[in-house]
Amino acid sequence: MSTFTSEPGTRLGGRYRLEDRLAAAGGWSAWKAIDEILARPVSVITFVSGFPRLEQVVTGARAASRLTDTRLTQVFDVEDNWDHPYIVLEWPVGDTLADLLATESMEPAAGARIVAEAAAAIAAAHAAGLAHLCLQPEAVRWTASGGVKVTGLGIDAALAGITADDPELTDTIGLGSLLYAALTGMWPGADHPDLPPAPMSEGRPRRPRQVRAGLPASLDDITSRALGLGGQNDHPFDSPAELSAALAAAIPPVPIPPAAVPRRDQRTDQRRYDAGATRSLGGQREPAYRQREPAYRQPGQRGSAGRVAVAAFVAVAVVIGLSAAALHFLHTRTPAHSQAGKPGSSSSRNTGPRGVTVLTPQAANGFDAYHGAAQDPLDENNSMAANVLDGNSAGWQTEQYIGSPFFGNLKPGSGLILNMGKPVTITSVTIEFGAMPGANVELKEGDSDARSAQNEQSMVTVAARDDVSGSQTFTIAKPVTDQYLVVWFTKLPPLAHTHAKYMAQVFNIVIRGTE
Repeated sequence: MSTFTSEPGTRLGGRYRLEDRLAAAGGWSAWKAIDEILARPVSVITFVSGFPRLEQVVTGARAASRLTDTRLTQVFDVEDNWDHPYIVLEWPVGDTLADLLATESMEPAAGARIVAEAAAAIAAAHAAGLAHLCLQPEAVRWTASGGVKVTGLGIDAALAGITADDPELTDTIGLGSLLYAALTGMWPGADHPDLPPAPMSEGRPRRPRQVRAGLPASLDDITSRALGLGGQNDHPFDSPAELSAALAAAIPPVPIPPAAVPRRDQRTDQRRYDAGATRSLGGQREPAYRQREPAYRQPGQRGSAGRVAVAAFVAVAVVIGLSAAALHFLHTRTPAHSQAGKPGSSSSRNTGPRGVTVLTPQAANGFDAYHGAAQDPLDENNSMAANVLDGNSAGWQTEQYIGSPFFGNLKPGSGLILNMGKPVTITSVTIEFGAMPGANVELKEGDSDARSAQNEQSMVTVAARDDVSGSQTFTIAKPVTDQYLVVWFTKLPPLAHTHAKYMAQVFNIVIRGTE
């Protein structure tokens, strides 16, 4: 089996130079790349050798490449060589529908027109025999010129292993959900990481006009028919083409206003490629306790109608509830507040930074201090931990958690522990995190790797940073001397294009200090 791995600087097909990794999950990685022949940015998906759904993804990508509708993201190149497979796509621009809903309340006609254009594009794809099956606000973009672009057709579902018995009905409901969100700012269900759930009545979402006053009756009726929210006499739409035609007849002929100036934030780069995500990572099965929907949610994570105030996928404004902030504070201990003055504590062994060199850990392991082997036999994907030491581009990732970025409301934190082999004095740590923003992380040091809450709580927090992504360097202002370094997450970033799933990633760690 090939040991090929993709990394920044790699050239594929003699022309596509990989630059920035945007996402990685379950044997595939999404990249921003440069087509050196045409001197333009592109999106590239690479796969590990033996990726189990490669044939389905390649088939979907090739089918999508034959479509000419400019509202669909173009597929430029497909290489299905089993050792070095990759897919090259158009580099999408503009804000996603999720972006727009996170920052402003949309005018009903403008929101409906965006969905109508997406429905027309999906209807054209169905006419050619291709379905999407993963329609989310992140899969629909509004370009600077006022056009609509749908991403992920033929690829997202294959990457995630999603199929449907009735693809037309599945995409019709997906489009109806997008329309509901565009009109109300809420999601007609409880499984979206960014949008607040719509209020329910008799087990179904309330009609749009019951959520937001003043909506046109025609748009309320179309949305309700698409989602089956109407009365017995309302005939649901059976296909995206029917929904597209109904919207075209109901929307006033006004153009979509020009897009706002792009915001300088990290979420924009990540959302330029929405490839979907698998339900499992690296072939690891999610533990049973991860599958349960939490019985409660962190207070303060839901905003008013038409606005998003959840600490999740969109990094425009991370809004953390009071209870979450208190939990984070309780588990943040600096040497000055929690360890200083204790006999034998790490903070009593401060040293200077002279003779600083790169220090090489002897081992890396997952570190779930709050669940034993019976509850978490994978110990935060312990089998992947060594990847951060040997340059394996797959890196390490926490397990997936459902319903809340605070580990599904199951525990206060978890992470990765590195054994330095002997007590050392660390002065800085550079970590390459995943591209998705939203993670809160602390660096801790201690003299034991015992998997227990007591050990984690006895450790010294030497650095901390919120909303991390990409490469981050932590400078330790008050170095201590200990054998173990822990990268401890107290909040997880969302997993791209999933339903309320959260997971942190670490690809590389460089430690500097003195022995």
